[in-house]
Amino acid sequence: MSDRPPLAPASPAPRSVKDLQLGESGTICCLQDPEMALKLLEMGCIPGTQVRLNSRAPLGCPITVVVGDMADYTLSLRVSEAATILLK
Repeated sequence: MSDRPPLAPASPAPRSVKDLQLGESGTICCLQDPEMALKLLEMGCIPGTQVRLNSRAPLGCPITVVVGDMADYTLSLRVSEAATILLK
């Protein structure tokens, strides 16, 4: 028998908007890319705002997300941009 303590489970990687399934919602935690953050903030991707994945293009990019819990508007994003929006 080993005297070593058992390993703690690895913490899961943070989820992003890119990881959402169709119809799934999440709440924005933070924006990962400082250069992209201003653009996303101007488009309404503010921490604490709810987003829902609305659709994906046939080849996977772009995607559309509904921004705001009251379905304020639909935003089209590249998958690379969606990957920088982290969820709670």
